[in-house]
Amino acid sequence: MTAPEDAIRARRRLTNKLIAAHEAARLRPFFAPDVKLIVGDGGLIVGADAVVDAFAGQFADPAFVTYVRETASVELDAAGQRAAEQGRWRADWKGQPEMSGTYLAVWRKVTGQWVIESELYVTLT
Repeated sequence: MTAPEDAIRARRRLTNKLIAAHEAARLRPFFAPDVKLIVGDGGLIVGADAVVDAFAGQFADPAFVTYVRETASVELDAAGQRAAEQGRWRADWKGQPEMSGTYLAVWRKVTGQWVIESELYVTLT
């Protein structure tokens, strides 16, 4: 059986691959239906459909390259049903300086699979 920390890290790596491939619809299973996402400029996106739509909109921009999230740590709650992932992120757009910062993601185990409950991204560069 895969340790929860390893499962979350693997799911993060897979989301990075899907973002690099610009496959918005395939990201949906990674988000809880009621996900809350605070983007780098402080804006709020609520709901998996809205998050997937936001990705699709960015993927449609020919200047968009990718987002990469690099996990620094994963910490589980006592019951093993929620986890906090912390790390660094960066965004690449053609012809623009790289943007980057820190993030915190809350994962929740739902029917045996880890999904993102909420995320907070802070732009630092």
